[in-house]
Amino acid sequence: MIKNAFISFQEKKEESRGSVEFQVFSFTNKIRRLTLHLQLHRKDYLSQRGLRKILGKRQRLLAYLSKKNRVRYKELINQLNIRELKTR
Repeated sequence: MIKNAFISFQEKKEESRGSVEFQVFSFTNKIRRLTLHLQLHRKDYLSQRGLRKILGKRQRLLAYLSKKNRVRYKELINQLNIRELKTR
């Protein structure tokens, strides 16, 4: 499921691991893993804090990408199947 998407994304962007898209993709994978973990361990407050920090990092990267290149932002949102941020 997520692993197959990661492999295909990694093959495309193997050289650009520092790109905003790759960082958002890796944060999204971490978020999905932590969400599954927290469904089993509801009182794991340290993991909840880590999840909130990763969500904030991803949100800031997506805001940066939406300001710099709206087309790449829309493609990434659709590819990762995450909802679009509300603009002010």
